[in-house]
Amino acid sequence: MLASLLIIGFSLILFVYWFRYSCILLLRNFSEQPVLPHALPKGRFSFPDVRERLVSEGDLDPLRRALDRDYRLISYLLEHAPNLGLQSLEDRMLVLDYRVMRWYYRSIRLVAPAKARRALTEMAQVLGILAQKIGQQAGLRGEA
Repeated sequence: MLASLLIIGFSLILFVYWFRYSCILLLRNFSEQPVLPHALPKGRFSFPDVRERLVSEGDLDPLRRALDRDYRLISYLLEHAPNLGLQSLEDRMLVLDYRVMRWYYRSIRLVAPAKARRALTEMAQVLGILAQKIGQQAGLRGEA
């Protein structure tokens, strides 16, 4: 019984480690790719502004609310727009990473504001990647 619990616990720890490492690699990979100017709709999302404000802003809750609005908009587009969606495992992992970081932010914001700021930064990066992918898919569909 104890051995089974240890194996399950160790496996869970390894899974969490794999997930975080994979998400960090995905974010790094997409941050190195150039942003296509037509792929990102101008003025529709607030995550670029949130990235800039995270450096100097003291109150993080309005920034989190802005990111959550962007997330709801992106989720709505993914669910309701024809031919747009999360086709790859990486896209689904990024969405799950956003949700994990949102939970992490809520649990850590009062205790460790610096870590909460990093969680918001990662959330903004995820939204930027998803918005760029949606823009690319919509652009490719519009040109065809």
